[in-house]
Amino acid sequence: MYIVIVGAGDIGTPLIEIATRGGNEVVVIEQDEERADRAARQFDCLVLNDDATVKDTLEDAGADRADALISTTNRDATNVMVCLLAQEIGVPAVVSVVHDPEHMSLFSQIGVNTMENPQRLIAEHLYRAVKRPAIVDYMRISDEAEVFEIVVEPEAAIAGKTLAEAAGGDLLDDDLLVVAIERDGEGEPLTPKGNTKIEAGDTVTVYSGRGATPDITDVFGHHEDRA
Repeated sequence: MYIVIVGAGDIGTPLIEIATRGGNEVVVIEQDEERADRAARQFDCLVLNDDATVKDTLEDAGADRADALISTTNRDATNVMVCLLAQEIGVPAVVSVVHDPEHMSLFSQIGVNTMENPQRLIAEHLYRAVKRPAIVDYMRISDEAEVFEIVVEPEAAIAGKTLAEAAGGDLLDDDLLVVAIERDGEGEPLTPKGNTKIEAGDTVTVYSGRGATPDITDVFGHHEDRA
């Protein structure tokens, strides 16, 4: 992919690393000279030390042939302007960071995919690491629903049972679904079926309409989440 990344700050820098490491053709636009120089030294990509809210700058970055543009500056007003210009140029996929939740509707109105307040997301992950130590990773779907990964402990109520048995024994219900299983020795994640047996040590991806509450983590043997 040809990706234009606007901003080489705290968010943009790791994004540049991920995008370049993934073999993409990356062009970075950074107005701060020191940050631009650092990105140019650090990554195998073209870096423009210029103002991305100027259409000519985006055109110099090749936005007219880009597959995607991602705006990561710390100012929502700047990100809005960059996204509008990118849409005018015709970039197929335009994504932006949004720092103020009150601005989310504005980005939605102009048809931009967003990642809301990354600092808050980091804070939520840190809080979750303390409050729910059993959770390997998670993604919030709505106010309550979540998708999360959790390791099945040997003493877990669900260990040794098929999904059908777990559902029949009231361990799983319509609001609690195992959607993937990672198991040592298996090259690819397993797609769960009714006769699939959950084994101790499995890392399971779970959808829960109630979130990862203590009664849910209990099912997988993690009673410490009640602390």
